[in-house]
Amino acid sequence: MKKVLVLEDEANIRSFVVINLKRAGYEAIEAETGEEALNQLKRNPDIKVALLDIMLPDMDGFEVCRRIRAGDNHIGIIMLTARTQEMDKVTGLMTGADDYVTKPFSPAELTARIDALYRRTGGAEAVDTGEISQPPFLLNTRNRTLEKNGQRVKLTQVEYSIMKLFMDNPGKALSREEILDSVWGRDYFGELKIVDVNIRRLRIKIEDDPTNPTFITTVWGYGYKWGF
Repeated sequence: MKKVLVLEDEANIRSFVVINLKRAGYEAIEAETGEEALNQLKRNPDIKVALLDIMLPDMDGFEVCRRIRAGDNHIGIIMLTARTQEMDKVTGLMTGADDYVTKPFSPAELTARIDALYRRTGGAEAVDTGEISQPPFLLNTRNRTLEKNGQRVKLTQVEYSIMKLFMDNPGKALSREEILDSVWGRDYFGELKIVDVNIRRLRIKIEDDPTNPTFITTVWGYGYKWGF
């Protein structure tokens, strides 16, 4: 069964999420502290998606996200937050999350987000056996990795999907909507800003100078272009 980690310290919310995940065909692995969540991930290495609350008794969800990403770039991460401040959303994404859901959320919205993320990270996806070479970058589409000048660049699965989209379309201006549809799926409920934050995160990893990007350039008022 498909496993999802649910890190939420409020028992009633955690129970609500777990019940709806089970109805959707997932096995929920529960945790109420950050430390417990990290231990559950060690015990269940086949977890593909983690839901992380931000406000926790021992460490915040951002720290849990950072620790997960330090050892695993393949798991999908969704931040759960009761706050509506933009900074929380941006902080979550910049620490390595793939998506965020603001409480209160509907069961349909949450399971749709998990379904979309699970498809990208778990994948009954067709295996590609090729490589895309655009020096100094080499994208291996078999094992979903990126190298720059022969050095591995650690990417999340969402970042990999964005890179593949760019490298499949060199020199083409891609709108934010095109990137969102291609990477997050047409049924994605979220906002366009998730594209911008992930591009910012990706630039930090691949650009020589992220403040003056030369590989992923901005097409003002439209989207982004892979500068080859």
